[in-house]
Amino acid sequence: MSVPPFDLNRRSVILGGLSVAGMTAIAPRLAWSQARSETLLVVQELGPNSLDMHGVGSNQTVNGLSWNCYDRLLTYASKTLPDGTPSYDREKLAPELAESWEVAADGMSCTFKLRQDARFHDGTPVAAKDVKWSFDRAVKVGGFPTFQMSAGSLEKPEQFVVVDDHTFRIDYVRKDKMLLFNVAVVVPFIINSELAKKNATPEDPWALAWLKNNEAGGGAYKVESWKPGSETVLTRFDDWKSGPLPKIKRMIARDVPSPGTRRAMLERGDADLSSGFAPRDFEQIIREGKVKVSGVPIPNALWYVALNTAKPPFDNVKLRQAIAWAMPYEQIQTSAFFGRAVPMYGGPADVSKPVWPQPFPYVTDLDKAKALMKEAGFEAGLETTLSLDAGTATVGEPTAILIQESLGKIGIKVSIDKIPGASWRTTLNKKELPLALNRFSGWLDYPEYYFYWNLHGNNSIFNISSYQNKAMDALIDKARFTADAAEYEKTVKDFIALCMRDVPVVPLNQPIHDVAMQKGITGYEF
Repeated sequence: MSVPPFDLNRRSVILGGLSVAGMTAIAPRLAWSQARSETLLVVQELGPNSLDMHGVGSNQTVNGLSWNCYDRLLTYASKTLPDGTPSYDREKLAPELAESWEVAADGMSCTFKLRQDARFHDGTPVAAKDVKWSFDRAVKVGGFPTFQMSAGSLEKPEQFVVVDDHTFRIDYVRKDKMLLFNVAVVVPFIINSELAKKNATPEDPWALAWLKNNEAGGGAYKVESWKPGSETVLTRFDDWKSGPLPKIKRMIARDVPSPGTRRAMLERGDADLSSGFAPRDFEQIIREGKVKVSGVPIPNALWYVALNTAKPPFDNVKLRQAIAWAMPYEQIQTSAFFGRAVPMYGGPADVSKPVWPQPFPYVTDLDKAKALMKEAGFEAGLETTLSLDAGTATVGEPTAILIQESLGKIGIKVSIDKIPGASWRTTLNKKELPLALNRFSGWLDYPEYYFYWNLHGNNSIFNISSYQNKAMDALIDKARFTADAAEYEKTVKDFIALCMRDVPVVPLNQPIHDVAMQKGITGYEF
């Protein structure tokens, strides 16, 4: 079947498959229509299990649905990478529901002017009270949304002020350079508050039960139909005012668990776009050239091994360093990832740039590893378990096997434990796994943001190493809030260097987000 050209425009959608906070926003805000040239058919491994990304247990794909069906006050501007690939600009914000915003002279508040012609999907005018209710919900609902809001010092309802029907103000609890950028991520999406409150109860004041199965947004797309485990259909909201109206009128996202089937559908022209293939498949797809691939290193993202620093034996820093020198980095890069990742090993001994991620100085050196095993008191070896998410087994399992073989050479006998994807996050949160192979990506592209989530002693749900170090905490906090550029640069380099010495995690590589699509499709933006 021939596929006419598509222009996806600049509106973006998360197609899923990324990790937590993690969850770097991907892709184009896609849409569809009955006419083939106005419809985009996406095939994905897993569709949304809810319509509300604030809900407990919502999966990655729900974020993409929220990105499409709800507005935020602000969004990210676009830029072009050196190789010509479109991507988002982590340093520039653009209007969305707010047509303008102004930070106060003292830097302690920001006032947003809302578009006066904005409407929710049911035709109700969007007002500042809806913004406040939505922000109140995000900081009060608990769990991941509340922690994500706190990463930008958005912490309590008293900060959110209705000035008039179309003016909203955020009062700062402290100066935080991440605050406005946090406003532009998917968590503080704007809900039709009157509709939600009609379906709330005293036991469920934030209408979690109702919004799990019903959409109450005003974004560029609205939910036409949702069949969990089968298909999600979004149609363009023609009265959308918060940006250029997307050119594609209808998007059909079909759940096709088999990557082989998805690839065949793409190559036959029966589908337009898909992601989530194994690196081996993407390497072949690029080589064969039947469809095109857009690949971008995921900002602030790592595949890594977390070591449980709170419990023996990995509370021993010498042992953690031994494991870092024993990792089979090059084999993992070539045999598990087929080169579709950025290596994070073999870097300089000294940290010279305040950037993250960056390669650690470790390489595979079994002699160094054995010497450190002896210093750590484990010359006779030890037994342990390496856990991984079974849902990532395509790359995770060969990576784990290579690690098992390499650690065996220094006397560490490793058992591999594949944990079902549905239980992975819950298991991680218990912080009991001795070794865990994981992938994390941070929505805000700042080194201190990544470290705040993963290595701060406030014991974030993502600090799966259970790493507690007051010196690290002080450095992360200083980087988050300093206004001095020189102090910031030194502080970031210091906490990265501390991580390299203490090794609560062993970075393997920075993942690349690959998307395969028909050659006639243009306008895709990471």
